[in-house]
Amino acid sequence: MGGTDECKTMLDALNKVTACYRHLVIALGSTSDSQNLREELKKTRKKAQELAVANRNKLTELLKDKTISKDDRAEYERLWVLFTSSMELLEVDMKRSLEIGQEFPLKVPTRHLIQTGMTGSTTTVAARAMSCQNMKYDADSNIDTADLKELQAEITQVGQMMEEMEMKVQVAPWAVEAKQEAGAELKSTLSVGNSSVGVISICDEEPKDEINDGGDNNGMVTCVAGFIFVAVVVIAGVLGYFVIGG
Repeated sequence: MGGTDECKTMLDALNKVTACYRHLVIALGSTSDSQNLREELKKTRKKAQELAVANRNKLTELLKDKTISKDDRAEYERLWVLFTSSMELLEVDMKRSLEIGQEFPLKVPTRHLIQTGMTGSTTTVAARAMSCQNMKYDADSNIDTADLKELQAEITQVGQMMEEMEMKVQVAPWAVEAKQEAGAELKSTLSVGNSSVGVISICDEEPKDEINDGGDNNGMVTCVAGFIFVAVVVIAGVLGYFVIGG
């Protein structure tokens, strides 16, 4: 596997784990919150940090190589910008997790959990992030408060790592050109399954055949219905005017 492909695979894995972490953070303080969720958050963020260190080391090594071609350097710089963006999102979500965790301790609750409409377990999401079929829970019962100090220390470490990255590698984000149009990755399914880390599935795609079949007929029916509705409204308005005037 070439350097570029390896970096893309590593970055893809990091992006998926950070996405899973964000999904878990959303459930904090809600009626889906639990001791298992707190443990899932801890394991997922540690996995994300491990992948972040691996990405940093690999990209730093490649960008410091003076023998690489101009095209390769441009690609590594583009991946570096994507990597730093992912790190910024991870840091934001870790801070959010700390704030909400402090506001909603589980063992000695100080306020009611919020009914957000989210229900069910988050185990599947955490298992995808950890690249395993079944999550194993072994944390102490006081993880909801005991982990907060560790989380705070890790937030500081992530911030320091990002500062060191800026010192070691000088890449101006505004000078890096995108290789595809904004949102192009949402239209592509090529990246799905490139790594062992799963992706959170938001919704299933509608079958194209079912959408296209009868599309013209449905459009005609809609137009006719619209005209009828407008006509009814106009007639009702005219009659109402005469009734009131009379």
